[in-house]
Amino acid sequence: MSLFDPIELRGLQVRNRIWLPPMCQYCAGESGEWLGRPNDWHYQHYASRSVGGFGLITVEATAVTPVGRISNKCLCLDDEADVPAFRHIARVITQHGGVAAIQLNHAGRKASTRGGLGGGALPPEEAWETVGPSAIAFEGLPAPREMTEAEIQAVIAQFACSANLAVESGFQAIEIHAAHGYLIHQFLSPISNHREDAWGGDFEGRTRLLREVVRAVRAVIGDVPLFVRISATDWLAENFEEVDGSYGWTLQDSIRLVRELPDVDFWSVSTGGCFPVKIPAGPGYQVPFARRIREETGAVVGAAGQITNATQADVVVYEEEADVVYVGRVGLHDPYVPRHWAKVLDVEIPWPDQLVRGRSTR
Repeated sequence: MSLFDPIELRGLQVRNRIWLPPMCQYCAGESGEWLGRPNDWHYQHYASRSVGGFGLITVEATAVTPVGRISNKCLCLDDEADVPAFRHIARVITQHGGVAAIQLNHAGRKASTRGGLGGGALPPEEAWETVGPSAIAFEGLPAPREMTEAEIQAVIAQFACSANLAVESGFQAIEIHAAHGYLIHQFLSPISNHREDAWGGDFEGRTRLLREVVRAVRAVIGDVPLFVRISATDWLAENFEEVDGSYGWTLQDSIRLVRELPDVDFWSVSTGGCFPVKIPAGPGYQVPFARRIREETGAVVGAAGQITNATQADVVVYEEEADVVYVGRVGLHDPYVPRHWAKVLDVEIPWPDQLVRGRSTR
């Protein structure tokens, strides 16, 4: 298995194993009819990465309801009227050979922040009420209101609605965001979920929201590949640090969850985000978690986290530590990373006719 081998998921062919992860651009419309809709920046950004050779391009965290937006400048797909704008993103990705995926999200207690670097809570006059599994604040943000049973059921329906609209828009894969401390992760982790009803407590209760979202989304998307992004650990166990007598969400929890959700076609493995904790970030620091999940479950997985050069990425795939590598920050400043890495690895990949004359021969 090598970096430029194609990969197939539920009949969907992806041209290589260098994928662009979802990364918020913080420039969506903030109000009126353009609230949460993409614009010219999004179109050129995603088209450039497809031209640049990424196999699969995942559109940034897109809220399933306006109050589920991470920030006031994040995308939202919750209405038929949004479809034309999102359809254009899917089209510019696919027309250049990439596969168009989209990540659907609800930010929960981490919503209503200021878009862009620095972030932080919006001022009261611009903020909206946040909700979560329990009324427990994330560091520096207001405490959310504990969700009712009816609100939880509504969120499940909202994920299904947005997934249906995404498929209508032309997206070829749907990713559910269950990582980085957003709503679904908040339900998974005992740090943020102190409920005593059927949506909290033991493993079954805390994972119920994700299970129900997966079931609802699969029902509306049919055979379209379904991805889940997961934080493999809250990093408390690795730091031997307990919070309220718990290590939070752990790698063993993730392995069990992956085993029990066979309807998910692909797992994007990340870590952290639910609790402020020291994370020993470094080159490929999340790859071991992807490898463990892959080895112990047989799932198809992607690894992310400071994968920054061709040799490093190729080794991850060749050694079967992960099936796919996500290249994020490097891909932000250089949309042609896959083409540069192909040259380093002495792999020939086709260039668009429009760019052949500019191809470097040095």
